[in-house]
Parts: sequence; structure tokens; C-alpha cells
Amino acid sequence: MKVVLLAGGYGTRLSEETTIRPKPLVEIGGKPIMWHIMQIYAHYGHKDFVVLGGYKVETIREYFLQYLSRNSDFTVDLSTGSVEWFGTRGHDWRVTVLDTGVETMTAGRLKRAMHLLQDGPFCMTYGDGVADVNIDKLVKFHQQTNAHCTLTAVTQPGRFGALHLSSDGRQVQGFREKGATDGGLINGGFFVCEPEVFDCIDGDHQMWEAEPMARLVERGKLASYHHDGYWQSMDSLRDKQVLEQLWNSGKRAPWKVWND
Repeated sequence: MKVVLLAGGYGTRLSEETTIRPKPLVEIGGKPIMWHIMQIYAHYGHKDFVVLGGYKVETIREYFLQYLSRNSDFTVDLSTGSVEWFGTRGHDWRVTVLDTGVETMTAGRLKRAMHLLQDGPFCMTYGDGVADVNIDKLVKFHQQTNAHCTLTAVTQPGRFGALHLSSDGRQVQGFREKGATDGGLINGGFFVCEPEVFDCIDGDHQMWEAEPMARLVERGKLASYHHDGYWQSMDSLRDKQVLEQLWNSGKRAPWKVWND
């Protein structure tokens, strides 16, 4: 199953870092947060990634084009330019990087990748949030619904708008500023989507979290998978510092589901 990463925004609330690189390349423990997210999916066998870039997409391209040289030992013959690689510490991942436009909104970015995602269901998430979500269980839950999209509902106080869920907690019925009977669950990303979601997107100007998701709600096609484990987005410098402290604490970071 392909994994789509939304990686094109400006990241203005983390401007201390994003003036020189897009937020998905901001590092936690010396690795871009996008690398951490990809490790989560790869742990569950999903290794075919589609990265939807925009702002400073050239730095994302350079990161992956230079990935082997950054993570391997080598011998270079300076007379011919030939390179012998050894001690490779790469991954058996396939990564497609698309330039979806600097001003394109999240749903528009997804629509621009439609030609790559028509074969069946695919995963999608934001390029700035980590969690210990069990992707196998999430996908199985989605397969048991008749939804066109399943989002992962997580608990997070503060600035995020809450979900209004059905009585069994399995279907999204709307959105509001603060939670009440549902305990303040929010959209934590980690979606599973069917190609039918493209019918809900008009063009570049649309945010995924606005009209397209509202249309899925109206059609009864947006399901909710409740994740009560760890989840953290990196929206600010403080969030980055929290993640750094967890990674460098000497203990296993809560989102590190993979083995080295």
C-alpha cells in the first residue's frame, strides 16, 4: 500500500527552522521528522512513499537523491568518478517526490497525485506528526468499514478543533472547536483512503480538512479509528524540543516502533 506524505506547507509556526528547509526536514535526533514517520510505516511493510512537496521542495529532492551518500561508506576513483559503495545503511524504500506547487492547499496536493493512487487504497499522513499507531490494525479497521476514508482520532488538548463522533465512536459526523462527550478527540492524521476521495476535491485551492472531509461526512463515508497511545505533532519550537528530549532521553522514544 502506498503512503502519501503531505510535505509542502510553509511551517510558519516553526519559522526558527523553516526559513531554510520545509518542516518535514526539521530534524529530531539528527534525522528529519519525515524519516521518523516513514520508519513507522516501513515497520508495518509499507515502503512505497509519495512525498507531496511545495515549499522548498528542492531540499526534499536533494535529501533523497543524496540519501545513499549520506548513509554509506564509499570509495571514489577521482580519475574516473566511479564510486564503490560499501557499509550501506540505506533502506529498501521507494520514494516518489512530486512538486505540487508552493501555494497549493493540502487537498489540491493530493489531487495532483491522483494519477499515482488509482490502483486501490492508500495511506496518507502529515509530514510533521509521529505516533505509535499500529498501522496494521488501522488498515484492518478501515477494511471493515464502507468508508472512503478513515482518520485516526487522538486525544490532544489545546488549539486543535475536536471531532463530533457517532455514539459508537466509529464515524465522524462533524467538527467543532472543543470536545465534550467524545473526550476532545481530534484528527491526528494517519489516514487510510480509497480512490473515491478524489471525487470530493475540486482543485488546488482546497484544504483537505475543509470541504473534502466535510463532503465525506455528509455522505457518511468518513470513519474514525481511535488511537489511545502516543501522538505528537510538531507545530512549534516547543513541540520540537519535546520530541528531541524524548529521543535523547536514553529511553526508547514512544513513537519508535521499529528496530535499528
